[in-house]
Amino acid sequence: MRHRNAGFKLGRNTSHRRALLRNLVTSVLVEDRVETTVAKAKAVRPHVEKMITLGKRGDLHARRQALSFLQTDKAVKRLFDTVAPRYGDRQGGYLRIVRTGFQQGDGAEKAFIELLGAEKQLDEKRQKRADIKAKKRAELEEQLKQQNEQAEAEGKDGEEAA
Repeated sequence: MRHRNAGFKLGRNTSHRRALLRNLVTSVLVEDRVETTVAKAKAVRPHVEKMITLGKRGDLHARRQALSFLQTDKAVKRLFDTVAPRYGDRQGGYLRIVRTGFQQGDGAEKAFIELLGAEKQLDEKRQKRADIKAKKRAELEEQLKQQNEQAEAEGKDGEEAA
């Protein structure tokens, strides 16, 4: 029976578990979407929701409470400026856990934990990455083309000299 056993231990001691959860909360707030195991996603959900509630309060005390839990100033700034205003009229349920499959090695079930309403930002990030990749590919093709032209020119020079 699990009477009076709240929370997840995640196979870690107290300090390790606290550090893991703090890192995951920080990553979710900065990146909008993180892939992890289902157990960790379920364990981190209440912490992220508490941080968003602090962000919605928006006063100095709430900011200091968030600073005491989150790892970076960047995460706190993003929480109060971007993430919390997105959920101004929402009374909870800020996250979605989407199961994605199984982890190679130990077979643990994987999941994405993502903020609701972040689809637009995620699509922009995805498009930006695709543009950068296409630009690099075009540059590499151009370099390859120039190398082929130089090799052909050197081959013709060798034939004329012979």
